[in-house]
Amino acid sequence: MLNARISGIASYVPDSILDNEMLSKMVDTNDEWITSRVGIKERRILREGGGSSVMGAKAVERLLESTGVNPEDIDLLICATSNPDYRFPSTASVIIHKCQLPSCYGYDIQAACAGFIVALQDARGYVQSGIYKKVIVVAAEMMSSMVNYQDRATCPLFGDAAACVLVEPTEDKSVGIMDGVFHVDGSGLPYLVMKAGGSVKPACQETLDAGEHYLYQEGRSVYKHAVMDMLTSSLDVMNRNGLTVDTIDYLVPHQANLRIIEAVAQRAGVPMEKVLVNIEHYGNTSAASIPLCLDEMKDKLKKGDKIILTAFGAGFTWGAMYLVWDM
Repeated sequence: MLNARISGIASYVPDSILDNEMLSKMVDTNDEWITSRVGIKERRILREGGGSSVMGAKAVERLLESTGVNPEDIDLLICATSNPDYRFPSTASVIIHKCQLPSCYGYDIQAACAGFIVALQDARGYVQSGIYKKVIVVAAEMMSSMVNYQDRATCPLFGDAAACVLVEPTEDKSVGIMDGVFHVDGSGLPYLVMKAGGSVKPACQETLDAGEHYLYQEGRSVYKHAVMDMLTSSLDVMNRNGLTVDTIDYLVPHQANLRIIEAVAQRAGVPMEKVLVNIEHYGNTSAASIPLCLDEMKDKLKKGDKIILTAFGAGFTWGAMYLVWDM
């Protein structure tokens, strides 16, 4: 069986910056409070509108340009997003149209902040089976579309971004996407949810007045589960593959909160110099956070590096992947 490898990576963030000083003029908060609790200094916001597909398409265009791949050769595009342009059609279909990928099938997945690694596992399966040969996984998240900028507990956390990878087959069994573990626990629903807008509670004047179309989060519960679940899934995938903190080169966690990242690393025994972090400048970009971090830090990575990716999101949905870098 072939292995699946990441053969290209690209990202896009909007130009507009919302820093902590600017945010403090919108809601009762300040730079010291935000930085000390979550480690975020600024985040990017898509001001011109157009939805998540605008950023996703720009990231995909950059990927095609940097890899030199013919758009006609892309077989499949999987879009991970919690902020689709529309309830239907899929944001994948919008991105495919914008990027003029004539031979490409596509669909969305919704696994919240874990969306990228879940979509990457899908891409791995398609490539290993031979169904598709060139698969783009794009995570596109206009988080500002679901944030209540009157809620001081959540509005400092999130930013907008998109990032994508190209997944292709390789006969080299020593590189590529080696393993993944994934979990879901529906009992986490009350702690991280958008309460209205779905079929359980359709949009109406009452839900609008109640502010139920914004992201709702119970911070303490999410923090506790995120730390434990990213920790255990990372250790599980390491143990399954005979890896230790000494033999891995990098841990790339979902960039939700610097304190969560530090707690996972400390409990796993991974020194922070082996942990890739860029949350200070972008905040939590949900499914886009891991590929955005990988793209920004790619000059640090070298062929053969052993990397653990781990993420946690609403659902609760979480997991970890082991990959050997091949770029």
